[in-house]
Amino acid sequence: MSLVLILACVWVLAASATALLPLHRQMLPGLVLLVSAPVLLVWIGVVHGVWVVAIGLAAFVSLFRRPLWYLAQRAMGRPVSPPYREGRE
Repeated sequence: MSLVLILACVWVLAASATALLPLHRQMLPGLVLLVSAPVLLVWIGVVHGVWVVAIGLAAFVSLFRRPLWYLAQRAMGRPVSPPYREGRE
């Protein structure tokens, strides 16, 4: 297995571990994962081709669907409600 696929597997494990954290502790590791994913996907595309990138992109979108939806709404200028925080009213 190539180095890039090993790093992709580590990225998936890190994303899964981040999802287990409480919401207020997910921000920093989630941001790091969100920023590193496009770099990893481009690297996968260079080494393995478009079809492997399509699978990786589907996994990325499924893991980050809510933050990506929020960022898309903000980019289009539509009003968005703040994310729900447990214990805060």
